[in-house]
Amino acid sequence: MEITTDLIKELRERTQAGMLDCKKALIENGGDLNKAMDYLREKGLAKAAKRGDKETKEGKVISYIHGNGKIGVLLELNCETDFVAKNDDFEVLGKELCLQIAASNPSYISKEDVPQDVIEKESTILKAQLEEQGKKPEQIEKIIPGKLGSFYSEVCLLEQVFIKENKKLVREMVQEFIAKFGENITIGRFTRYQIG
Repeated sequence: MEITTDLIKELRERTQAGMLDCKKALIENGGDLNKAMDYLREKGLAKAAKRGDKETKEGKVISYIHGNGKIGVLLELNCETDFVAKNDDFEVLGKELCLQIAASNPSYISKEDVPQDVIEKESTILKAQLEEQGKKPEQIEKIIPGKLGSFYSEVCLLEQVFIKENKKLVREMVQEFIAKFGENITIGRFTRYQIG
């Protein structure tokens, strides 16, 4: 299949990737637009993983007031450069995260932020519930990690299912933006306010 300029432009519009990357992706995938999009996404996510250890000293505080003013969110979103911090898409990411926080009310950013005493308390409760159901000790040891995973998906922002796209975790949505910008993005902190 011939790789036309129009095809390259269409891929660029859909992915926001550079022209040369779009052309290469189309060549690598025989001109198949969908395969080229997947190729660019995979390449971008791999790049995002490499950037995970870069310092994020720039950023923005983003605010969001939900509906009739009963819920509000303040979010510190960090990045590597002020160039990205001033980008409209960075603001879009911040608003998406604020909306997620307003709707899902997480307590922590990631599972690494959950205090050990909270994990131990939850494990004790889960163990007692499983014993009550008549589970054997060796079964309980296998079940608890999965149950803790469910707990994390409720209380940790990055482990939650993204409310606008239920097949994607918030962590994956953030990684897509990291891939798009080509630099690391982290959530510094957030506060959720609710009347009543």
